[in-house]
Amino acid sequence: MIARLCLCTALALGQADGGLRDDGPRAEPVSPQELVRLFDGHDFTGLTIWLEHTKHNDPRRVFQITDGLLHITGDGFGYLATENEYRDYHLVVEYKWGQKTDGGKFVRNSGILLNAIGPHGGAGGKWMTSIECQLAQGCVGDLIAIRGMDEKGKTIPVQLTSETVLGPDQRPRWMKGGEPRIFTGRQLWWSRHDPDFQELLDTRGKYDVESPTQAWTRVECLCAGSRITVRVNGTTVNECYDVFPAAGKILLQSEGFELFVRKFELHPLKK
Repeated sequence: MIARLCLCTALALGQADGGLRDDGPRAEPVSPQELVRLFDGHDFTGLTIWLEHTKHNDPRRVFQITDGLLHITGDGFGYLATENEYRDYHLVVEYKWGQKTDGGKFVRNSGILLNAIGPHGGAGGKWMTSIECQLAQGCVGDLIAIRGMDEKGKTIPVQLTSETVLGPDQRPRWMKGGEPRIFTGRQLWWSRHDPDFQELLDTRGKYDVESPTQAWTRVECLCAGSRITVRVNGTTVNECYDVFPAAGKILLQSEGFELFVRKFELHPLKK
């Protein structure tokens, strides 16, 4: 059976007034025991929006449903967030890029924010305090600790630890058995990031495992206790441990580039 875990019934976010707020009492994080479809292709039940300039309202319809797909236009910085918090889960996201860009020359960019806590927009007005799994071209599976503020304006000390090696570009990459390093904001690059990658629109690194621009890419984030493992198209590309926070909401970013999502779901962790 497919579970739809939600705190309340949401209205479709394609309306001009955007999504519902979820400012009620904080519930205990849910550990999925069966398949949870966070987006079912029909409506936005169990999800809420945040946009940097319009908060919980979506007058430009940044988040839409197009032919059963979650359509993120990229018009504005923000995210679509689960109302529930989750822990000990296997997240699956399948996405592909649309045509629209931010008008610049650099790579298409978006991300999945894991274990998000604190107030909406608590990190620079755009994001929540969280661990980001990058979806940027050439960097899919990179991890970044995003520190934000709590309700009293105090910094929430996000961090993660990973076994790393420095590449020829002096960027730390995940490598099993490498030197343990603590990250509190700096990017942890995926294991085979091309040191010669120029980060230009629609270019590819020599070892990229993500799909070509117009094809679907599958990203899996296995969050088990305080450990996160990231797989891209079936290849393990990153891993960290001693993660804080180890539970929270799950967010899909809007970051200037058009994105389509056909699968946004949770599975129980295998024993």
